[in-house]
Formats: sequence, structure tokens, C-alpha cells
Amino acid sequence: MKKLINDRSTVFIDQLFNLLKIPSISADPHYKNEVKKTANWIKNALIDIGCSTAKIYETPGHPVVYGEINVSKNAPTVLVYGHYDVQPPDPIDLWENPPFEPIIKKTALHPNGAIFARGACDDKGQMFMHLKAVELLNSSNQLQNNIKFVIEGEEEVGSDHLETFLKDHKAMLQSDVIIISDTGINSIENPAITTGLRGLSYMEVTLTGPNRDLHSGLYGGTVANPINILCDMIAKLHDNNRKVNIPGFYDDLEEISDQERHQMNENGIDEKRFKEAIGIDALMGEEGYTTLDRRSIRPTLDVNGIWGGYTGAGAKTVIPSQAHAKISMRLVPHQDWTKISQLFEKHFKSIAPEGVSVEVTTHHGGAPYVTPTDSLAYKAAEKAYHEVFGVVPHAKRDGGSIPIVPMFEDVLETKTLLMGFGYDSDAIHAPNEHYGVDNFLLGIETIAHFHRHFSKLSAQE
Repeated sequence: MKKLINDRSTVFIDQLFNLLKIPSISADPHYKNEVKKTANWIKNALIDIGCSTAKIYETPGHPVVYGEINVSKNAPTVLVYGHYDVQPPDPIDLWENPPFEPIIKKTALHPNGAIFARGACDDKGQMFMHLKAVELLNSSNQLQNNIKFVIEGEEEVGSDHLETFLKDHKAMLQSDVIIISDTGINSIENPAITTGLRGLSYMEVTLTGPNRDLHSGLYGGTVANPINILCDMIAKLHDNNRKVNIPGFYDDLEEISDQERHQMNENGIDEKRFKEAIGIDALMGEEGYTTLDRRSIRPTLDVNGIWGGYTGAGAKTVIPSQAHAKISMRLVPHQDWTKISQLFEKHFKSIAPEGVSVEVTTHHGGAPYVTPTDSLAYKAAEKAYHEVFGVVPHAKRDGGSIPIVPMFEDVLETKTLLMGFGYDSDAIHAPNEHYGVDNFLLGIETIAHFHRHFSKLSAQE
């Protein structure tokens, strides 16, 4: 398999470049045609790798692309999920090369080169690995699993129409396991399989004071300044130990045993490398927990954006009428995102002083997820990683959220296996997003071996 991949590596990378050149920005209506163009590109790619069915399903938003290869009615079925939409590239001026003109450059963490482009890692590059792995197996008569692809165009804007698609096509989408590559590994030397994801609650708050912007000389010191008040309120959302200071926030969360925490931290992150990758000299977080704990098994609250008043060039002395902030909370198993959203709203309004009114909006959320490590799929993945990387991968819980994973289990009643190959330092959602060439090619190889081991283990059941 490695030789097949090496022989085709240049072709595979060229094909990925062609995909990355299309600006499939789902959040911006101006790119609607480009998103649709990408869906058609994916459909044609599915046909090229041997899918007997390849179809675009329109939604009220962006399309879902579906494809399938049927090997045998007795063969196990693997459903592959990915997304072809990408985040907006802003701020453009921080990119070292244009975001939709992919280029390979060497970096300290990617000495053999990394592909720099929006979507390189999240998720075009990782999704495309699955197409190429299946193509190699199918073209060499080694494919022994039935394959179904669901590749959507709205993941970066909340997958608003995916649940309806799943419910409407539940029979068509039945499988033995769902595979997603939208997570990562610590390093090529220390690979991992993600077994847990945090949930998410995303809020927006607006504070309104006076009925218009006021002259800060005439009114300063006499009325509540919404920006000042908002900063005070946000500061109260954590206590001195960096715990979230919302009543009831921790009531339902899953407590990890000391043994599991110890096992997780044995394969923990290199804190020196972690700091260097993001250009900081100190870490901060909830007291009593390691950096790995804080980013995986503990809930968090962070301000994602804050604005109000005058932010243009020069000076304008005003007390603003309004101040705004976007706030996200990452959640762990047993925390219900709707309950947490309600607790946040109640508490945030309760700490507002007189002189301002508060509006709280819940944008979206998702449940946490833990995938089993005793399933046939996990065992097959473990064998595949060991075969390709030369070491047994460790199980890790990830700090990110993929709300569609619990949705898949709720609607399709199928477990998900998370086989990602990116690095945390690959700048997803940020300027200069990139994905290692080695990671891309090793991912293809690992996925191909997963299919081989999964079919064998399934036959033994």
C-alpha cells in the first residue's frame, strides 16, 4: 500500500490543490456559487474513485454530496463523513500566501513540507484522504467493505440542515460504523485516536445603556458605560482559581478517575512545544489541572469577540449606547448544552447593574461525545495506526466540538470513530492554515489499512 501511495502522491496532491483553489466559504452568501461548484467537484471525484452512486442533495442551505460503493451485501458498511466548506480566510493581510492558492512550504514541524491553504487541514485535506484510500483499495481489488460517503457544505456554519437530511435518508445511510477525520494527532512519533469531544454552547450578549452615543465630556461619570459594565460582568464569569463562576455550571459534569487522568497525561502534550507553537511564554487555566486536562476533560468559558463604541481611525470621545460580546463554553460529558445556555443567561442577567439592559442570544450548541474503545472499529484503527506509525496509538480526548457526532448517534444509531491526522498547530480557522504532506499521505495509508483490518475483524465475529 505504501508503494501505491508513493507512486501516486504527486497526483493526489495536485488533485487536492485543485479542490483547495475553490473558495467554498459557506458563511458568506457571495460564495454560494463557489460552494455549489465544490459540491459538483466532490461528486465527480466520487465517480472517479468508483462510486456506483454519486448524487448531490439540495438543502435550504448548501448541498450534501452522497456516494456509495457496494462490494457485497454480506460485507460490513463504513460511512465516511466529511465537509467541503471552509472558514472565511480573514484577516487576509496575515496570510503569507493567498489563502486559495495552495503552496507547499517546509516548517519546523513539517520538515518534508506542509500544504498552506484555507481548508488544507479543516477539512478538505482530511476528507480527501478517505477518497484516495478507497480509490487505491478499489482499483487494486482490495476493498472488502461497502462504503458510503456523506460530505456536506455547512459544517462551518453549524450543519443546520444535516439532521433533516439524516432523518429523511435514514435507511440509505445505515452502516456499521461512521468514520470522521476532523481531529488530530500529537505528532507522527506519538499518534493518537480521539475518543472524546467536548460539547459547545455559543452565546451572544448585548448591553444597552443610553438611547444614543453620548459625548464623554458632557456625560462621562454620570451614566453607565456599556463597555465598562460589560468588561466588569465578563470578569465575574471566572473566580480567582479560573473556574467558571456560574451557579450550577459544574453540577452534571463527568468526573474522570485519577487512573484515567494519569493514563491520559502519560501521553500528554509537550508544554514547551505547545507554548512555542502559539508564541506565548506562560500558560493559564483552572487551578489543580494539567494543560492536557484543561483542554480535554474540563469545561471552559471564553470570550470570542467583543466590540462597541468607536473603533475607527483617530479619536472620537463617546460613551457608547451599546456593547456586545460573543461567548462560547466548551462542555464535557453529562453537561447538557441547552441547560448550560439557560444557566448562563439567567446568571449573566442577574449580575447586570442598574442603568443597562441585557439581551442574551443562544446561537447554537452541541453535546459532548465519548466513543468506545472496545469496538471492532476502534480495534481495527488501533491495528492500522500501529502498522503505519510503528507504535500503538494512545486514546485521547479532544478539546474541540463536532456537534454532528452525537447527532449521528441519535439519528442513525451508529457509533463514530474519529481518525484525524492534523496537528493543533496547523492554524485551522486562522491565517496560514496548513496540513503536513507526510500527515496527508500517512493518513491515506492508515485509512486503507483500517478498512482491511475492519473487514477481517468483522468476518471473525
